[in-house]
Amino acid sequence: MPVYKAPLENIRFILNDVLDAGQLSALPGYEEATPDLVDQILEEGAKICEDVLFPLNQSGDAEGCKFENGVVRTPKGFKEAYDTFTQGGWCGVSADPAFGGMGLPMLVNTVMQEMICAANMSFGMYPGLSQGAYEALHHFGTDEQKATYLPKLVSGEWSGTMCLTEPHCGTDLGLIKAKAVPQADGSFAITGTKIFISAGEHDLAENIIHLVLA
Repeated sequence: MPVYKAPLENIRFILNDVLDAGQLSALPGYEEATPDLVDQILEEGAKICEDVLFPLNQSGDAEGCKFENGVVRTPKGFKEAYDTFTQGGWCGVSADPAFGGMGLPMLVNTVMQEMICAANMSFGMYPGLSQGAYEALHHFGTDEQKATYLPKLVSGEWSGTMCLTEPHCGTDLGLIKAKAVPQADGSFAITGTKIFISAGEHDLAENIIHLVLA
């Protein structure tokens, strides 16, 4: 039977002996990110990856998602795993505490993502895409947009996507044809077609925020 064991000893070696990540706690805003605290958080993260996510990896791959009555259903167990994941605060490891996040260095989140993707890459796509939406809005969104979207993305109540690919172009985004035309009320009128949107529809969150490149 397949087994996943998070490589915590290797992770500790990289963080503490190679990168000397403890020095991050000397930076403003990261005072609590001591080696001991980071280690405790990663130990808990390893548990959810080993005990909750990995057991769904093989079965989720075999079952896949289903489109039923206009709704995309994720594989059996994914919804319960997502609820456990979000309730543990794992959508906001490096997110701003002002919006409900843990406020840890991105390095810690990167390590957590490595364990998530090793345990269950398919599941990891859902919170992973939300993180991209969070980062874009956190850096470039208006105060109103941040207040509206970020707490929900951090809590996992809402999820996010990146709408990039179009029928005639994939990775060559310089060829996209979608257009966003500014309107008088501050909104944008978007025209075009997007395809292959990872996590673009599912039953895990109550709402999905689509960031559209146009």
